[in-house]
Amino acid sequence: MITYIIRRLFAAIVLLFIVSAATFAIFYLVPRLVGATPETLATRYVGRAATPETVGLIAHKLGFYDPIWVQYGRWVKAIFVGADYNIGTSVEHCPAPCFGYSFITHQPVWPDLLNRIPVTLSLAVGAAVLWVFFGVSTGVLSALRRGSLLDRTAMSFSLAGVSLPIFFTGMVGLLVFSYKLQWTAPGGTYTPFTENPGKWFYALLLPWCVLAVQFSAQYARLTRAGMLETLGEDYIRTARAKGLRERDVNVRHGLRAALTPLLTIFGLDFGLLIGGAVLTEAVFSLPGLGKYAYDAITNNDLPKVLGVTMMAAFFVVVANLIVDLLYAVVDPRVRLG
Repeated sequence: MITYIIRRLFAAIVLLFIVSAATFAIFYLVPRLVGATPETLATRYVGRAATPETVGLIAHKLGFYDPIWVQYGRWVKAIFVGADYNIGTSVEHCPAPCFGYSFITHQPVWPDLLNRIPVTLSLAVGAAVLWVFFGVSTGVLSALRRGSLLDRTAMSFSLAGVSLPIFFTGMVGLLVFSYKLQWTAPGGTYTPFTENPGKWFYALLLPWCVLAVQFSAQYARLTRAGMLETLGEDYIRTARAKGLRERDVNVRHGLRAALTPLLTIFGLDFGLLIGGAVLTEAVFSLPGLGKYAYDAITNNDLPKVLGVTMMAAFFVVVANLIVDLLYAVVDPRVRLG
């Protein structure tokens, strides 16, 4: 087990390095390949009335004239030891871990990410609890009552939930439950958990439900398909022939095996959600990583976009590492080398 964990950790580090290099190349190398010059890249950080001399000076200060591997090495070094950024009037120090410096807001990226992680984490955890509980429960009941009215109704609602985009269900939810019925909080009313747990729950209840509707629908359909496939296996018939209770057969043997592919999908979904639920946070005006990325893209603030991308990649890699370790718990047939 220890050898497996060490091997997976090493693979995770290598994967993060590859993701960081690919992301950096997309933002800084691809523009050059399609004809952008250092001066063109520097115009994003200066005003429209800047002279060519000013643009060239900014491009030089930002290191856009250096080879791309030198720029990438400088960015990686800043993560571990920090970096100094010349903004013209002064030199600003970005302490480690430095994931970049925004020349638009004149602020390091890492403190902004730390301030917004609790919002996104609260959204992801609450929604995950709802969608796993309702999705798996609905899928199991539909599989055990295959062809019944319950099965058809649940799968119809699941199909609708998967088909409807989050920005549509979010807007409808705000219109109906927040502004018409006034059962839930309107958008932009987030309160930190440490300040008031009641208001924190009230503000996130509707976003949780909106996310859970889409994800639970997908998990219900996958759980149903997995359960139907598993319940037809020979070892399930053998367990019934031995006289085991139907509950033990369905839960201990059928459900555990059916949950294995769901774990993989959950690791991806949960990791991406922590990395930033862009549409949900934008619809409900939640100050999380998703809204931060949306604003950065709108303002063409590349250091912020790069920082959020790396944060999302980190959470996806960690979530999948945890999922790999849970395989042996969920399905005894899995053996970790």
